[in-house]
Amino acid sequence: MIKPDLSQELPAQLGSLHFVGIGGSGMSGIARLFLAAGHRVTGSDRGENHNTEALRELGATVSIGHDAANLGDADTLVYTGALWPDNPEYLAAVERGIPTLHRSQALAWLINGQRLIAVAGAHGKTTSTGMIITALRELGADPSFVNGGVIESLGVSSAHGEGEIFVVEADESDGTFLLYDTAVALVTNVDADHLDHYGSHEAFDAAFVRFANAASELVVTSSDDVGAVRMTAGLVGKRIITFGEAETADVRLHSVTTVGPVTFSVAWQGADYEIRLLVPGHHNARNAAGAFAVLVGMGFDPAGIVAGLETFGGTERRFELHGVVRGVSVYDDYSHHPTEVAVALRAARTVVGDGRIIAVHQPHLYSRTKMMAGEFAEAYESLADHTIVLDVYGAREDPVPGVTGALVAERFTDPARVDYLPDWQQAADRAAALAEDGDIIMTLSCGDVYRIVPQILASLGQRPA
Repeated sequence: MIKPDLSQELPAQLGSLHFVGIGGSGMSGIARLFLAAGHRVTGSDRGENHNTEALRELGATVSIGHDAANLGDADTLVYTGALWPDNPEYLAAVERGIPTLHRSQALAWLINGQRLIAVAGAHGKTTSTGMIITALRELGADPSFVNGGVIESLGVSSAHGEGEIFVVEADESDGTFLLYDTAVALVTNVDADHLDHYGSHEAFDAAFVRFANAASELVVTSSDDVGAVRMTAGLVGKRIITFGEAETADVRLHSVTTVGPVTFSVAWQGADYEIRLLVPGHHNARNAAGAFAVLVGMGFDPAGIVAGLETFGGTERRFELHGVVRGVSVYDDYSHHPTEVAVALRAARTVVGDGRIIAVHQPHLYSRTKMMAGEFAEAYESLADHTIVLDVYGAREDPVPGVTGALVAERFTDPARVDYLPDWQQAADRAAALAEDGDIIMTLSCGDVYRIVPQILASLGQRPA
């Protein structure tokens, strides 16, 4: 992958832009905003998807496959963190001497001068960002935004708004969340990840301290997460609002009920506000408390915030139901870290009732799989009834000899509760064979595991009645 140069001075003008990897969720969202701002946009990707089709309808020129000729006469090249340095379009831009910007640098250029809410944290970013955006729109604020996933009620992951507020999901994976001129920072948690980039837990923590210290108006952070509490101790001269279940939290979450719709209350400045969510799981009550804290901290009416949060219907690939066949519900979820997996499975448990959970795990990144195989196994074995492990989705990493999905399966204490099945059709058939009426089959990864969902649904349909 190409490491972005965060010290690079952004050009005064970007002109026409070419996006390499334009079909990705983050890249397509940013490309959509540049189109809305009147820029000419071209791009390329390995294959077609709904993002490439939507961008063409908006006026972008999108090529399938990577070729130096795709660059055309673009003034600026924008790349994703998954791009390799030998990409022909990237090399052509370097040879021509035109600016090459990481997607976060292009976004920082676009945001310049607006009141930015930046949402960071190892887990919960996309949902928390979606909640803030949804509530702001219900409050009439009309923000611009870029989220890491499609907001189901809006059908998009980004949009240009007429208001002064811009909301972004800030990616910590490669340090680019430090680029933004942030007004309000929300830190959902600080749970060490991406150590292939940071090198140590201490460096990971230090990056979050820098991110929060850069916020000019307000820092909102968890009172419950150990890492977030540790980060808060390193902040200097900041206005801070904490949220969580701790008695000391400024926005205190309490009376959480997760059976059926999630209901809970938040206490703020001597008053209680009851909230009923459309999305399941205790973790989403916590995400909503963080979003509430951001918005009351910015001066919005608490009752209006509650009304907005209660309309949030979720984001794509976050406990997303894809179908029910013969009584078996098939969900997909983006969880790709042991902590996230545990949270997602606990939420599924509140939905499945007396049924069972059959998890389909696609390990993401060779480095993460090697470091956390045991933690993944522990999460799945304790919270799912059976787990099927696929092979590693390498994303931006080269294969590592000996690192496969088998590393996770081998760490189960009860081998009868896990299958390592690299062949996707075998995995789909096995999941369908295990599932019974009332069960959930759930795919988990931020790789391309969602592509197995149609195979699972088909396998379920082919089972003997």
